[in-house]
Amino acid sequence: MPHTADPTLSLAGYYLPVYRPRALVLERGQGARLWDSQGRGYLDFAAGIAVCGLGHNDPDLVAALIAQAGRLWHTSNVFYSEPPLRLAEELARGSRFAERVFLCNSGAEANEAAIKLVRKWAAAQGRGPERRVIVSFRGSFHGRTLAAVTATAQPKYQAGYEPLPGGFRHVDFNDIAQLEAAMAGGDVAAVLVEPVQGEGGVMPAAPGFLQGARALCDRHDALLVLDEIQCGMGRTGTLFAHWQDAVTPDIVTLAKALGGGFPIGALLAGPKAAEVMQFGDHGTTFGGNPLAAAVARVALRKLASAEIAANVAHQEQALRDGLAAIDDELGLFAQTRGRGLMLGAVLRPEYAGRAGEILDRAAEHGLLLLQAGPDVLRFVPPLNITDAELADGLARLRSALRALPR
Repeated sequence: MPHTADPTLSLAGYYLPVYRPRALVLERGQGARLWDSQGRGYLDFAAGIAVCGLGHNDPDLVAALIAQAGRLWHTSNVFYSEPPLRLAEELARGSRFAERVFLCNSGAEANEAAIKLVRKWAAAQGRGPERRVIVSFRGSFHGRTLAAVTATAQPKYQAGYEPLPGGFRHVDFNDIAQLEAAMAGGDVAAVLVEPVQGEGGVMPAAPGFLQGARALCDRHDALLVLDEIQCGMGRTGTLFAHWQDAVTPDIVTLAKALGGGFPIGALLAGPKAAEVMQFGDHGTTFGGNPLAAAVARVALRKLASAEIAANVAHQEQALRDGLAAIDDELGLFAQTRGRGLMLGAVLRPEYAGRAGEILDRAAEHGLLLLQAGPDVLRFVPPLNITDAELADGLARLRSALRALPR
């Protein structure tokens, strides 16, 4: 549906052109709904790339932010303030494994801290640099810093940034035999893995894969590092995704939904690595600031609730059923995969490569979606989405897909 372009878009020329946003300016949100500056409404099945786990303008998050904004914004880590102290305790206790927490500003920073912690731990074991290798998996995404993008085993994110840091090895996701072979030389210090790959096509770990990785790490005295930046914080139906795999990690990284839209990241360390980093070994100016921590405490409490878990299970089934009904009519999807409200609809071969085009069509019909590569539509709506909101979004998707040229 055509509409008048927002003159504000002319300012986009001042951006470094590393993004390609859709030509609309979002202005306000409520729950799973958004409105742009022209007054058009949208259902939000993207949630800020799985960040707005409690939707937009959640009253409890707003209240926490306003209350803290009137008290204290920033102290640096030269001094204590109460919100990050409380948040660290709540994360450690809620995780069921962690003893120490490092608070930062983003997922990439959390993974960078994890990489450094792994190397520091290996050094403390007396291992030289040649025995500090980190294994990660093809299709993964761990962030955009130079070390995190090297761990990200997707060449498209690495091209032009060489020379890349050494000490990383990539194997196929869900291939335990490849992982075993990669660790056979005794030089691996850690395995870094997403329980559900996000950017790699919404691909869950196969049953038993993380348990197999845990066993290999134990056999080779390596750390198991789980990147739950996208799949954690209730997204897959449990507060931590790995709970469904019955494994105990050594390190977990978090971000995205932890702040409900306010930037924050966290590294959680279990007993094997909790005491490795000491004074001066790492730091961050803004990490764990009182504003972010105050909001995250409320987000964590709500995301850990039985109500959210029940709604994720209920809406996952409704979303799967809705996508199946659309496929029965239009024949677009080869499969739907994922866990909880982190689902990927894989396009059939005759529609391969058209995910971006479908996102444009969906936006024209008032639905905001994501893709996970050129062949997968990614659905990560707010975890508290209502029956009416989900049904409305599916109806808009059906209209958009009916209008897709065959």
